[in-house]
Amino acid sequence: MSAFGPKADWLLNTQAASGAEVVIGSRRFAAAHRVLGVDEAVRVIAGYEQRNRLIAPVIRAALSCLLGWRYVGSDLDRRWLVAHLPLVAFRPR
Repeated sequence: MSAFGPKADWLLNTQAASGAEVVIGSRRFAAAHRVLGVDEAVRVIAGYEQRNRLIAPVIRAALSCLLGWRYVGSDLDRRWLVAHLPLVAFRPR
């Protein structure tokens, strides 16, 4: 998720350069990326919320701070969320 919106430097840099590198722990790999469409991003967010029900209040509070409005996790909220904070998928090239 681009927590600072579609104009975040890291997201713009990723879109401008084809050789993005992802680091996860001690693993490094060249990555291909794509910005998720609205419907897919909504499904990803809904799945994340479902898998992390115990910390849902913390997630909603953090998203509310990032968005500047109270995020309650409804389908409409998720659609507004992904319109303002794009989700990006990475995979090894």
